[in-house]
Amino acid sequence: MSGNYGTQVIESVAVRRRRLREAWLFGAERARNTLTEQTGKVFASVMIGAVACAGCAGVSYFKTSMAKENEKNQQPVPTATTSGPVSPSPSKR
Repeated sequence: MSGNYGTQVIESVAVRRRRLREAWLFGAERARNTLTEQTGKVFASVMIGAVACAGCAGVSYFKTSMAKENEKNQQPVPTATTSGPVSPSPSKR
């Protein structure tokens, strides 16, 4: 029977917390407006989805910027060349 009493206590605490939360959120009009448990789950799901999207966008940006940086580093550095035709240097006789 002690297990049954424990279940009753847990359920009564859950009911009390829900009533307190609704009283805090809605004040005197809490009888007309009730906050369902599903609302919290939907909000949490939306937030998790937003964080996942932001994480994917951040990873994509990081990979793109690293690829551009690697392209810059791998391009050969042009050497100095003359703009006109090369004339032979005068040789000493």
